[in-house]
Amino acid sequence: MKIITENREARHNYFLEDTIEAGIVLVGSEVKSLVSGKANLKDSYALVRGGEVFLINCFISNFEKTGSFAPDERRTRKLLLNKQEILKLERKVKEKSYTLVPTKMYFSNNKVKVEIALGKGKKLYDKKDDKMKADLNRYAERLIKNS
Repeated sequence: MKIITENREARHNYFLEDTIEAGIVLVGSEVKSLVSGKANLKDSYALVRGGEVFLINCFISNFEKTGSFAPDERRTRKLLLNKQEILKLERKVKEKSYTLVPTKMYFSNNKVKVEIALGKGKKLYDKKDDKMKADLNRYAERLIKNS
C-alpha cells in the first residue's frame, strides 16, 4: 500500500469513528497525476446522494502532458461501495449527524482507494484539550529522556 495523500486536518477537526475503504472512479490522466502524488484531501468531504457516494472538492492536479481534454481539478468523483455499506453510511449520516470525511488516498494492488471515516465535528474546547494533552505528553517524554 503506497499512500498518495493523507488528510491530517481531519483528525484535528473531527472525532473519527468508523473507516471504510472505497474505490474511486477516475480518468486516465488523473491516475497519472496521482502516481506523481499531486492530490490534496484538505477541504474534501463525501456525500450520499441517490444511493451513491460522491467525493466532493478533492483536488487532483492536471497531468502535465494531458492534451485538450483536461478534467476539472476539483470535480465531483464517484466512490465505489457495495449497497450495504452505502445504506449503513446513509443511516448514520441522517440519524446521528455524522460527516463522511476522506482520511487517506492510496494505491492498493494498482488501484486507487480512498479511506473515508464517519466523523463528528469537534468543538473549539475539544481541540484545545487535544492540544493540551499533546503538549503534556511531549513534556513528559522530554523529562523521561533527560533523566
